Amino acid sequence: MNFLTYKLLIEEELDILKYDINKKSELWENGKKTAGSHASKVKENLQLNRNSEVSKKYSELICKKIISNPLIKSFALPKITHGIMFTKSLKNMHYGRHIDNPFMSSGRSDLSFTLSLTKTDDYDGGELVIETMNSEKEFKLDAGEIIIYPSTYLHSVKEVQNGERLVCVGWIESYVKSIEEREYLFDLDAGAQGLLAQHGRSDELDLIFKSYSNLLRLLGN
Repeated sequence: MNFLTYKLLIEEELDILKYDINKKSELWENGKKTAGSHASKVKENLQLNRNSEVSKKYSELICKKIISNPLIKSFALPKITHGIMFTKSLKNMHYGRHIDNPFMSSGRSDLSFTLSLTKTDDYDGGELVIETMNSEKEFKLDAGEIIIYPSTYLHSVKEVQNGERLVCVGWIESYVKSIEEREYLFDLDAGAQGLLAQHGRSDELDLIFKSYSNLLRLLGN
């Protein structure tokens, strides 16, 4: 399965973010408002008003964190990070099996991400389920951890049994549309960076970096 998990936010950032977005209960709305026609039928959660100042402030922070992270940049090759929103699932809430819209007003969805703002033991249930053709995998992220995965996969969020699941979700339009091509480039970059760290620069490594750059130029859009 083509996905990446990474600790994106530290405890101090999480504490401030959670305090600010939870200060005004009236800013939390029915999550169906931003779902597509199919997804709205299976979506049961709350969503922070995306036009509120607090939502805009922390959406910008998370966007900057994502696009400035070297590992995420290598994995996702982000052109645009967009559609960021904060959602809350309380007891009995869930998000049924669905696929994300390929094109949104904010950009194309090549990759989806979920950033957990709550600890794993803050709630029961609420696992993110990602499906591929031959497998199904469940994720329950710790606070500050992000998962990035192709938007082409069916996915769902299991019903929360107890507690509160608070997450930030959004999408990435990549310079490279193809899952396979992004994986090849990621592996090539990771291998080259590993060789550089172990042995330093060399003529041979320069050729690898040259090939990586030219492949990205060829495959990118």
